[in-house]
Amino acid sequence: MDSEKINQLIKLLNEHGLTEIEFSEGDQSIRIKRQSSSPARTTRLQPSSAGEIMPPQTASSAFSDVEISGHKVRSPMVGTVYLAPSPDAPPFVSLGQTVKLGEVLCIVEAMKMMNQIEADKAGIIKARLVENGTPVEYNQALFVIE
Repeated sequence: MDSEKINQLIKLLNEHGLTEIEFSEGDQSIRIKRQSSSPARTTRLQPSSAGEIMPPQTASSAFSDVEISGHKVRSPMVGTVYLAPSPDAPPFVSLGQTVKLGEVLCIVEAMKMMNQIEADKAGIIKARLVENGTPVEYNQALFVIE
């Protein structure tokens, strides 16, 4: 895939206010994402016999309307959260799992440094408030421990 096609995809992303676009051509594919502070508007591009594009659909965050009680473990920095030590490995913790003080819950990558986020309280993982590979903000809640 050449850089001209990639630049066209980025231009399309910006012109239509999209947060994510995925394009496949032959055995090559690319996904371009950007974080948005407002609810995402997604457009799925798929080749069809008429060459039509599906209309935009509104996406909402699964966690935006839910307030979960309990102790929230928060990100100490801005970065990208990873829930497992490697893409092939199981997650550090799962819902309902009992964790000890200091047990690793996830990793936040910031400036190419992998920072382990540890439980600051012993208890049971009640909720996971982030998805693997997504950007996180400073002080954003990552997990709820009860």
